[in-house]
Amino acid sequence: MKAFVFPGQGSQFVGMGKDLYDSNAAIKAMMEEANDILGFRITDIMFSGTDDELKQTRVTQPAVFIHSVALAKALESEMKPDMTAGHSLGEFSALVAAGALKFADALRLVSARAQAMQRACELNPSTMAAIIGLPDEKVEEVCGSLNAGVLACANYNNPGQLVISGEIAAVDAACQALTEAGAKRAIKLKVGGGFHSPCMEPARAELAEAIDHTEFSVPACPVYQNVDALPHTDPAEIKGNLIAQLTAPVRWTASVRNMIADGATEFIEIGPGRALQGMIAKISRDVTVSGIQSL
Repeated sequence: MKAFVFPGQGSQFVGMGKDLYDSNAAIKAMMEEANDILGFRITDIMFSGTDDELKQTRVTQPAVFIHSVALAKALESEMKPDMTAGHSLGEFSALVAAGALKFADALRLVSARAQAMQRACELNPSTMAAIIGLPDEKVEEVCGSLNAGVLACANYNNPGQLVISGEIAAVDAACQALTEAGAKRAIKLKVGGGFHSPCMEPARAELAEAIDHTEFSVPACPVYQNVDALPHTDPAEIKGNLIAQLTAPVRWTASVRNMIADGATEFIEIGPGRALQGMIAKISRDVTVSGIQSL
């Protein structure tokens, strides 16, 4: 069984999607629709902007989403997924690929999400750090013992890699404590804020209203969602999980393991970058892993 998986913020690159735009009339029309929806020519930034322009959260998230969905659309006549999942932002791409959301509706939500997250970051400065080489349980224990401010385990990426998130002072204190506890590395990430932590509560409340007013359909295949790592096809459940996702951890390791338990033998990362392929390879060596990020 084939699982399509979709990357999140951080996988973007200048030039992304230009080959699709230039060679596929339907995808060109879809990207022009995206420009109209967003109110600015995001394709110009995707194709020939600077790294700094592309790194702006309001640009990055829609850009990664547009590129991922365009690739999935280009593939749809040749192969269809038996299940989908996406890492953080990638969950919106996964929902479109599975037929639970229309492209235009999903793009509006992605744009609203990005802007809400940007405002939350400005309201309460925060950050994230990747902790390498400690069991998840140890990271949870050390973070739970600290009293340095808002702090959460945010991304369970693969065994031995857990990203923490929260207020800057709290993340700094946790990095020091986790290094002393035996972590091989504690790497501060170049992100706009403390995603998937209570720091994103203002954004969660803002996004909830937009999601509540968006029509979701029953997907053609199960979508494994970040908040509980379980397959979902009920639109009401999908909506609730999407809203919770902003302040809840991304349970990627468990998602991949559950997909394998349910029959996935081939994982195809669709979108920019190769981050998910590396994570999946570390979670299981018994599946085929590949990626598509251009024609």
